[in-house]
Amino acid sequence: MANKRVTLALTGASGAQYGLCLLEQLLAQGCEVSFLISKAAQVVVATETDLRMPGAPEALKSWFEERYESLPGTVKVYGREQWMAPVASGSGAPASMVVCPCSTGTLSAIACGASNNLIERAADVALKERRQLILVPREAPYSELHLENMLRLTRMGAMILPASPGFYHRPQTVEEMVQFVVARILDQLGLEQSFVPRWGAES
Repeated sequence: MANKRVTLALTGASGAQYGLCLLEQLLAQGCEVSFLISKAAQVVVATETDLRMPGAPEALKSWFEERYESLPGTVKVYGREQWMAPVASGSGAPASMVVCPCSTGTLSAIACGASNNLIERAADVALKERRQLILVPREAPYSELHLENMLRLTRMGAMILPASPGFYHRPQTVEEMVQFVVARILDQLGLEQSFVPRWGAES
């Protein structure tokens, strides 16, 4: 699966660690990642981690290249209104997109086709082109509106994969709980994962 192209978007829900862990795994497997991040997600990253990511796309791209220089994959960073980015068109967008974490605001915007920024437009492209779209909400509890939007998006062909870690593998750290969810995302993308044993693989 080397050189698989994936769009990865981080939005303003809690759970930035899920998206950052997924990014590292995608790059480790040689993927070309189109990276999108909302302003709210940048606030969440600064709140939930010790990372200080630059805001400008070019500066963030350089930051990623330095941080992940040992990994074979590549990352391209696009701004929220960079409408000429490949992800904004069906003729250039990757076959798979993941929004991780996906805020309920982003969920709503995608469900109604708002396309007010590049994240929303990229998801709209994935839906209209019948491509893989995985949304990873992290919210509790869900309102009726949240659930209606999830059902609507599921019927459109998107996959709702909540950030709900399991415990049958007996995680000992927060990192292992994050890895459980990332493993499920990698499964859906058809990529390898070694975080969690396959069900029935170990007694």
